[in-house]
Amino acid sequence: MRSVARAASASRPSFLKSIPRTAALKLINTSIAHPNSQVAAPNSPRASIRTATMSTESTQSQACCNTPAVTSGTYKEKGEWIQADGLKTYATGSKDAKTGILIVYDIFGFFPQTLQGADILAYTDKEQQYQVFMPDFFEGSPADISWYPPDNKEKEKKLGEFFQTAAAPPKTLPRIPKIVDELSKSKGIEKWAIIGFCWGGKIVNLSSQENTKFKAAAACHPAMVAKDDAPGITIPYIMLPSGDEPKDDVEAWQKAVKVPNVVEWFPDQVHGWMAARGDLSQEKVKKEYERGYKLVLDFFHKHLGASSKL
Repeated sequence: MRSVARAASASRPSFLKSIPRTAALKLINTSIAHPNSQVAAPNSPRASIRTATMSTESTQSQACCNTPAVTSGTYKEKGEWIQADGLKTYATGSKDAKTGILIVYDIFGFFPQTLQGADILAYTDKEQQYQVFMPDFFEGSPADISWYPPDNKEKEKKLGEFFQTAAAPPKTLPRIPKIVDELSKSKGIEKWAIIGFCWGGKIVNLSSQENTKFKAAAACHPAMVAKDDAPGITIPYIMLPSGDEPKDDVEAWQKAVKVPNVVEWFPDQVHGWMAARGDLSQEKVKKEYERGYKLVLDFFHKHLGASSKL
């Protein structure tokens, strides 16, 4: 256990660096294996402690995707609100599309930048359109963005408690296959991809293992990416780390992953630039936000398109 504690403290994800050490370790320790889409109980033999990790390789955006203009002010979403497994869910895209994308948002929940991203994923690729769904896993009580950065004891306490309760991966993981099954039946979806931001990137990692319901995965400015998760990933995977993610962790993850994968660094962007923390009033952020979504769409087009072998 002492070696786990040393590893965790040495490579704590960027958004956990200011959380009390004990709270961060508890959160890391909730990252558990779940063969057959089942979550292993924390005390079961299958449960395994993970430390934070992440990955590195490059790709160019293909011409098939022309991202619409990104809005930096108030954004009016194009989709609608539905229910999925009892959760309020943002749904967008052509209702005729047979391919779905499930979005796992960051700890701040529904933000204009994330809703705009969902619409970009739904409508940009004219050759491969999607129905896109973003469930409210935190059920109306996401982390308050005023807690970040956690630069005093009160913020530390609130953020630490949030990660130990609402954001504990075992709470979210069992709902994902249920949501996919329900939406597949009600919306006519035949195949799926998954994308997650920050905390959502960890959920994506754990949802991409054996017997996953997804055909491709994406993690943007991911948190808690563990080297130990990588060998179990069974689907093509793209990762977009920001300049805040630990490079050693990313490299260790990619060395261990066995599936086709791409890692594109955004070294001048902050953790969260493609979701709630993206300041789209800044031209550079706006451009890199757009490029990030293009890369994801190119990857999904390759691995989910009609020519894909999956």
